[in-house]
Amino acid sequence: MINAVGTPQSMLLLGGTSEIGLAIAKRYLADAPLTVVLAARPSARLDAAADELRGLGATVRTVAFDALDTAAHPKVIDEAFADGDIDLTVVAFGLLGDPEKAWQDHATGVELATVNYTAPVSVGIALAERLSKQGHGAVVALSSVAGERVRRSNFVYGSTKAGFDGFYLGLGEALRPHGVTVTVVRPGFVHSKMTEGLKPAPMATTPDKVAEVVAAAVRGRKDLVWAPAPWRVVMSALRHVPRPIFRKLPI
Repeated sequence: MINAVGTPQSMLLLGGTSEIGLAIAKRYLADAPLTVVLAARPSARLDAAADELRGLGATVRTVAFDALDTAAHPKVIDEAFADGDIDLTVVAFGLLGDPEKAWQDHATGVELATVNYTAPVSVGIALAERLSKQGHGAVVALSSVAGERVRRSNFVYGSTKAGFDGFYLGLGEALRPHGVTVTVVRPGFVHSKMTEGLKPAPMATTPDKVAEVVAAAVRGRKDLVWAPAPWRVVMSALRHVPRPIFRKLPI
C-alpha cells in the first residue's frame, strides 16, 4: 500500500516508455524500493526503459499493451495485477499528432481520438473493477492544459483531453467510496520526444518537474493539479474569455 508519506511499493505504467511516466518511477525509486510493471508495445525502447529502472534498483516486469486494441485491455490489466495489488497506476500514453491533418484526414483523426480518449476510458473501466475490489490505490491520469479550453490550433487533440479529463475526474468520484484516489495532472509544454522540434510554449517544463508535481499530488490525494501550478490561473482566465475575443488570441 501507499505509505504514510505517500510512497507506493508498486506501480503500473500504462505507456511504459513515457518519459513523464518513467520520471515518476525514478522519483519514487529515489525514496524506496519499487516494483514496476511497464505496459507498452514490445520494443527496444521498452527493453531499455526496463533495464534503466532495474539499474536503479527496481523490480521490473513488462506487459504487452497496445492502446488501439481495446478488446484486449481487460486481459492486460489482469496480467499487470497477476502478482498482487498495485498501489499506483499511471495512465501515460497518448498521441500529439499533426493538428491540421487530424481534422482533414479521417484515419489520422480517428486514431488520435482512439488512443487519447477511447483507450484511456477502456483501461480506466478495467482498472476500476480491479481497484474497487482491492480497496486501495491511486491512479494518476496524465492529461494536458489543452483540455481546459479547446483551441483552434489543436482542437482535435484538445477535445480528446477534455473528454479524458471528464472521464477520470468522474472515475475519481466513483472510486472514492472504495478507498481509491484518482488525480488528473495537466502539464503544459513538456520537453520530451513528443514535443521535439516544436517551439516551446511559455512555462515549459520537464518530465522530472512533472514527476515532482505528481508525487506531491498523490501524497495530498489531490483530484486535479497543474504542472507547473501557474497554469491553473492562466487557463482559468482563458476559460472566461468571450469566444469572439478568444478566437483572435495567438494561441
